[in-house]
Amino acid sequence: MNLSFLSAQALAGLVRKGETGCLELLDHFIGRTERLNPRINAIVVQDFDRARERARAMDNTAEKSAPLFGVPMTVKESFDVAGLPSTRGHLALKDHRARVSGLATRRLEEAGVVIFGKTNVPVDLADWQSYNPGYGTTSNPWNMAHTPGGSSGGSAAAVAAGLTGLELGTDIGGSIRVPAHYCGVFGHKPTWGICPNFGDPSTSRTAMNDIAVLGPLARSAGDLRLVLDAIARPDPADTAMVPELPSARFGSLNELRVAVWSSQPGQPTERETIDAIDDLADRLERAGATVSRAARPAFDPAEAYNLFLTLLNAAWSGTSSDAAVARDLVAAVTRPADDMSADAIMVRGAGMTHRTWLGLNERRHVIRRAWNAFFRDWDVLLCPVISTAAMPHRQDGETWERRIAIEGAEIAYNDQLYWPGITGGFHLPVTVAPIGRTRAGLPIGVQIAGPIHGDRVTIAVASLLEQAGFGFAPPPGWA
Repeated sequence: MNLSFLSAQALAGLVRKGETGCLELLDHFIGRTERLNPRINAIVVQDFDRARERARAMDNTAEKSAPLFGVPMTVKESFDVAGLPSTRGHLALKDHRARVSGLATRRLEEAGVVIFGKTNVPVDLADWQSYNPGYGTTSNPWNMAHTPGGSSGGSAAAVAAGLTGLELGTDIGGSIRVPAHYCGVFGHKPTWGICPNFGDPSTSRTAMNDIAVLGPLARSAGDLRLVLDAIARPDPADTAMVPELPSARFGSLNELRVAVWSSQPGQPTERETIDAIDDLADRLERAGATVSRAARPAFDPAEAYNLFLTLLNAAWSGTSSDAAVARDLVAAVTRPADDMSADAIMVRGAGMTHRTWLGLNERRHVIRRAWNAFFRDWDVLLCPVISTAAMPHRQDGETWERRIAIEGAEIAYNDQLYWPGITGGFHLPVTVAPIGRTRAGLPIGVQIAGPIHGDRVTIAVASLLEQAGFGFAPPPGWA
């Protein structure tokens, strides 16, 4: 049996049935990491010795009922794990060691995982490429000339290549969703606020950052649910409550009500991505689902997108250096007034007053209510994850200096934020599932967006798609 590409749920089941041991399973993935990781540089921090100690101890434990018991796991480099570095791509922090593990990683260990390493990120977690001066460049196992995405790029690459049983990433502008799409794996961006992660106070924020969330990447939709069950609980030191997440009202494709938003005027998107989502809609319709290609929430998409961009830059500013904020303030007055690129809209919000932010947040909540009304009629919305399949590696200057061509239109690199932002900017849960590949053999995923706290709903749709044949497939040459 090839353990490398099984789901985490299946791996835990093998351990519970005694068909493999925790240490044996861990050594399988460590062996693959030692042999294959140099091809893509996904796992950049190794913690093999401590992981083996934990696995040995677990093999001597009679109680093995934890849902993820014995599953070898890696986490994104930005997560605090006691004794390991958390550099977020900064070479200056290479000697930093977290004193305590984050709340989410501790909860996953309680659920039975064995963490044996950390995966690569871009500097400040702010790119769809995953490279930095400390750890170098991570490549996509489907085509090593291409990026695995970012900022959870190492996470998605490690899962797709069968180097780890499970992964944990973060998302503020697509950082779970885009890598999942680029690498052909499942990913879940939870409803904002339900998965806290307070960690080492020397490196981690005490308060939750607006828009930013943490969530799993995996080879199966069922694994997403298991991780959500483990981490979607209140922070004992916070007043925020995590409500009971409702179950899906449907059990089969023919009970689904699906809205499809495969393209948007003014937002260039690759034809192959649009066609894959339209083909999925056709297949759902043939399976008996109620499908609309015209239903839209009752707001102006351009206004919603611009609002997301402004709030995104405000959310980033809390951890930005004074020099970075000063740069944005200069750019805000030097960019032409008619520049409506994502970068221009973001910098115009630099240095806003709290009163201004409150007004923007009020408008966001109006749009959130429009989304809520929309999901009374539709279980989920299907839309692209981002404008293209996995891009070739791009390390030419800053992100705001890059350009990209899509279907004959040249746009600013960060103008690809539309599809991640139109859902994520309003705190919706989104599950990404693989639905096909381009003619060049690169994966294509779909965003499955649902109502606030509808995390189990979007994961349930991903599971139905998986059962219908839209599941994970290993990239060629990684068996």
